[in-house]
Amino acid sequence: MRHHFLALILGLTLSHSVCADNQTKQHVEQYKQSADLIRQTYEQQLYTLPAFKEGHYGLRMYRQTLDDKYSAAIWSDLARVTSRLNYFAAEVNTPEQIYLYSEQRLEGYKDDEDERSMRRFTVTKHTPEYLYLGVDLLGSMARANEYGLQHQQDDKLRKVIRRYDFNHYATDPEMIRAWAAQLANQVYWLRQLGEQDVVPEFIEAFQKTYPDNKDSKLSPQQYGNKLYGMTHIIFADSEYYQKQVSEQQHQWIFDYFRANIDEIIVRAKEDVIAEVGISFLLAGLENDPVVAKTRAAIAAAVNTQKGMVPSVTGDFDFSQGEHRNTLAIMLLDWQQVNQAPTYTRQPHIFSRLPYGLEPKPSEDQQ
Repeated sequence: MRHHFLALILGLTLSHSVCADNQTKQHVEQYKQSADLIRQTYEQQLYTLPAFKEGHYGLRMYRQTLDDKYSAAIWSDLARVTSRLNYFAAEVNTPEQIYLYSEQRLEGYKDDEDERSMRRFTVTKHTPEYLYLGVDLLGSMARANEYGLQHQQDDKLRKVIRRYDFNHYATDPEMIRAWAAQLANQVYWLRQLGEQDVVPEFIEAFQKTYPDNKDSKLSPQQYGNKLYGMTHIIFADSEYYQKQVSEQQHQWIFDYFRANIDEIIVRAKEDVIAEVGISFLLAGLENDPVVAKTRAAIAAAVNTQKGMVPSVTGDFDFSQGEHRNTLAIMLLDWQQVNQAPTYTRQPHIFSRLPYGLEPKPSEDQQ
């Protein structure tokens, strides 16, 4: 009798396991279909996007798939980066030029009355050069570096960076409240370029600025800023979907996301929800319940008529929605990380370099 009972229990367990597997496969297929729908929407009109957004989409899709159909979008991004570096090398590199350029950039935040813009204007008016140094120069140099390239006046641009102590921006609580995700990117870019390393100092200052027991007191904007900062620490460490990250090295972030995922799904925008899920994928944690929850939330947000995830206000603007929808595709149909494209591994993409860029010297030439 006991054997019959055990056999019955085992049979039920196996049956339950098979049902669960089938459900999982069904969900995976549904998520892939949602990703394909968004992909189709964006790829039909990809080249109508501004160069920055076209490059943002194309580079991420290439790093996931290594599909050469994204080569033109990457070249467009490369041309944009080169143009900016040429301009900085030729016309914006003295303290006075940087000050005038930064003051002009700062004006763009002056009249906006949303919380994010007001915070950015208020804190950055004291150190306007941050807009040049962190937001514009570092990002362009790091992107060229990822491609295995550098500007012909790389030494000149590096000397500009070395005039400033980035620790000053990266550890200021008000700067973190205004620019958390950007600072996360920038401290890792500095490290990537072999310049000043302030990653540990930034993370320590970030944790003090946003203690977990104060979450309930944060405005929706500040709650989102905290989450963005955390996901971008993971993204920046992966060099933007190029290499897997270690969960242990960022344990505090993964522990926080696991403990708060239900609140995140209720309180955060779709961009952030998708980034949280992708953070786990970047650590090789595809079977973590956080991934399942974020995928379910993003799939439910896809409007099948428009073929995209709308904004929180229900807006379907194609260009404004690119960031959100690119992340949705990656979360719902994750492929793998690839250290690409680079000048040495994918030379066909870089067969004609825009004027101003050159291959980085190899290690033994330095």
